[in-house]
Amino acid sequence: MMYPYMTLNDNTEITHSEMYPDGRVKVYIETPILNGFHDATCWLPDYSWEFHGYSEAEMNYFKKLIRDNAHLILEFSQEGGVLNAANS
Repeated sequence: MMYPYMTLNDNTEITHSEMYPDGRVKVYIETPILNGFHDATCWLPDYSWEFHGYSEAEMNYFKKLIRDNAHLILEFSQEGGVLNAANS
């Protein structure tokens, strides 16, 4: 299951999975474009990336954004997402 984490001003959606048994969390970034999407996947905690369509500057932004938020994403991945964590 993927949980919503953040929506940016350009409608880019950032979601994350629950923590898998091996301790990894999938973070998915998707930006709508004409006739499709640009997307990127980051696996935490090792920060391995796959991406399609984003420029180097956009990826640098996303890499910093995920690094700055990784501790929260990892926490929320164990609590059923940010909405469930907020209701605890």
